[in-house]
Amino acid sequence: MKITGIQSQIVSLPFDMGGPPATFAGKAWTHLDILLVRVETDEGLVGWGEAFGHAGIQATRAALDGIVAPLVLGRSSGDIAALSRSVLHATHLLGRNGPFVFAFSGIETALWDLAGKRAGQPLARLLGGEVRERLPAYASLLAYHEPALVRRNVEAACAAGYRHIKLHEVTEEAVAAAAEVTRAFGAALMVDVNCAWSVPAALRMADAFAPHDLLWFEEPVWPPEDVHGLARVRARGVPIAAGENTAGLFGFKALIEAGAIDVAQPSVTKIGGIGEMLRVITLCEAHGVRPAPHSPYFGPGLLATMHVIAARVEDPLVEVLWLDMEANPLDPWVRAENGHVRLPTGPGLGCDPSLGVLDRYRVGSVVRTA
Repeated sequence: MKITGIQSQIVSLPFDMGGPPATFAGKAWTHLDILLVRVETDEGLVGWGEAFGHAGIQATRAALDGIVAPLVLGRSSGDIAALSRSVLHATHLLGRNGPFVFAFSGIETALWDLAGKRAGQPLARLLGGEVRERLPAYASLLAYHEPALVRRNVEAACAAGYRHIKLHEVTEEAVAAAAEVTRAFGAALMVDVNCAWSVPAALRMADAFAPHDLLWFEEPVWPPEDVHGLARVRARGVPIAAGENTAGLFGFKALIEAGAIDVAQPSVTKIGGIGEMLRVITLCEAHGVRPAPHSPYFGPGLLATMHVIAARVEDPLVEVLWLDMEANPLDPWVRAENGHVRLPTGPGLGCDPSLGVLDRYRVGSVVRTA
């Protein structure tokens, strides 16, 4: 079970978001870039993972190829907890949240994929849960800014079968336009503002959004580690969600102890992988906080999240970005149908990427061997 090879590869998938492309880091966002991690063992088995990158994908890849992969090569793939402790301790001086943790998240997910394949079981069953055929999903819309565009895309998502819609809008006008549509369809509405405001501004916006009966208000406070400021916003009476930028179990412990959140959103591609996400879910269960893992991904990270949700989340809800991809190496499993995603039931994550699609959209790969 020795790890003999680690390959990083980026695939860049063109997509249409239903409006003018969003701008990120000064560039139009027209392609979904996925950092795939392929782990091979001396048994001849291959596991797949995904490391968070987004606009910083090259930084995560450099951390993976230059530091994290050499720490893992030659080690046993079987004791995931021990390997996680070793690697994350070895890199902790480089940051407890950021490219090095993101990089290991991809490897750790691949190790769980290997564990499932070795056992001949889908990951959900390996984690002690049932293998559900379908899971409800919510449409996570990108930022449109214009209320008319917001309304058009919310209408399209509701018509496609979604009964949970999340916006990335920061104005009351845009949220009001969406709320009118969701009320008509009987759908729930959430708003994610990506840590947009100071605490006083977030308090004002919580009051402005209150008439729209949000299922949750996500990351309203900058900086995200201001747990007591977030708790002040929660005291306004709107349910608060946060966690995609939180560093591991103890970051969530701080959020919960401050009374800052109703909904916890660990991200498997950021937090250190599946094992740390499971620990966060256990913590949430002990404190009456709803886990709703963050998963705006279209690679192995999304599949891993689906399996964890199927096995461990009592009220399952899978985040799916509202966009139309030209192709994806994990089709059809990463696309929602009638507001639901289907769980692949093969061993491990349930399916492997299509090599043909990888070849078509790959923009480079690096292989490390023991």
